[in-house]
Amino acid sequence: MTALVDGPDPLDRLDQHIVGLLATDGRQSFTDLGRETGLSTSAVHQRVKRLEQRGVITGYGARIDHALLGQGLTAFVAVRPIDPSQPDDSPDRLAPLPEITSCFSVAGDYSYLLQVRVPDPLGLEDLLARIRSAANVSTHTTVVLSTPYEGRSTSRHPGPPAA
Repeated sequence: MTALVDGPDPLDRLDQHIVGLLATDGRQSFTDLGRETGLSTSAVHQRVKRLEQRGVITGYGARIDHALLGQGLTAFVAVRPIDPSQPDDSPDRLAPLPEITSCFSVAGDYSYLLQVRVPDPLGLEDLLARIRSAANVSTHTTVVLSTPYEGRSTSRHPGPPAA
C-alpha cells in the first residue's frame, strides 16, 4: 500500500477511501460513508474528525455556477513584478480584489498565476488595470473559452480493503 501522507502516521486504505469519497461529494453523511467503506457510522465519524484534525481535510465547499452569479468570464492572469528588486508582496496586495479566486506561486517566466472571474471583457479590462496598479506588476492573460471539467479530486480513491 502506498501512503498518501508522509511522516509517522500515513493514511491507511480506509482513510484514503474516505478522503476520495468526500472529495467527490463533501455532503455525504457519515451513514453513507459507512455504507461505502464497510465501517460503522461512529467509526467513520471518528476517522473524518481525525482527518480534519491532521489537516488532511481542510474544509468543505460548494461547486458554484459562476455565470448565474454574473461572473461568466473566467481568465488566468500571469503576473510578474515590474521591479524584481522590490519585495515580493503581490499576493498581499492583490488579496482585497474579490474577482481573484485563486493565486498560485509558479516557476517560470512569471511569479504568480491568478484565476479570475468577472462579468465580461470590460470587467476583465478593469480588473487587469487594478491588478497592475495594486501590485506594480505586468500581466499576461489567457481567457477561458469553456471548462470541460474543474475541481476534480486528485486524491486516490482505492476503495475499502478487501475483506
